[in-house]
Amino acid sequence: MQSIIIAIDGPSSSGKSTLAKQLAATLKYNYVDSGAFYRAATLYFHELGIDLQQHQQLIAALKDIHISNSYNPSTDKWQTFLNGRNVESEIRGITISNLVSEVSAIPEVRSFIVSKLRRYGNEKGIVMDGRDIGTVVFPDAELKIYMTADEKVRSERRFRELKSKGVEVTESQISENLAGRDLLDKTRIMAPLRKADDAIVLDNTNLTEQQQLEQVLKLARLKISERN
Repeated sequence: MQSIIIAIDGPSSSGKSTLAKQLAATLKYNYVDSGAFYRAATLYFHELGIDLQQHQQLIAALKDIHISNSYNPSTDKWQTFLNGRNVESEIRGITISNLVSEVSAIPEVRSFIVSKLRRYGNEKGIVMDGRDIGTVVFPDAELKIYMTADEKVRSERRFRELKSKGVEVTESQISENLAGRDLLDKTRIMAPLRKADDAIVLDNTNLTEQQQLEQVLKLARLKISERN
């Protein structure tokens, strides 16, 4: 049976990763969180103490960045590795969240990450989430979903997620972070956040995780059947 590429885009905390992981697990596809790649690169720059305004220093450092992801069956979670080191927890904190949109807006960084991400599509059978998956990374993906949700709902989700991980953060910090990231993501010159022309919009403001999964599973199975 032939597999497909499923691209899921949308703003921060719209539920992309939750849906993508569940979808990949149900279909037995590989899952890639593209945002984790940008976060890992941001962490690398941050740890080196590179000024984000010094683009030439950032570009020069790209050659030393190696990012990968893998599934850990013992924890039932996907993990992100930076130069062989598990950085999954570190890249989810508020510090990296406040820096990642600025880093991802740098054209050379974006091109570097996109080239890494495209390799995952060689064998199909992949669910990837991000902000430009259906428009830039995999413009020919068989199924494209654009997720959205009320801004207040997104902020509450993000706050609960970080608190559950023991991250000290306030609701106002989360709200400001999301608003700032939305602005940067939608207005950057290269690959801004936007809905692909052929993407299906899924507003999950009032949907449960199971309801959104069921809706997209129907679409995915239809696309898969069309290829077989």
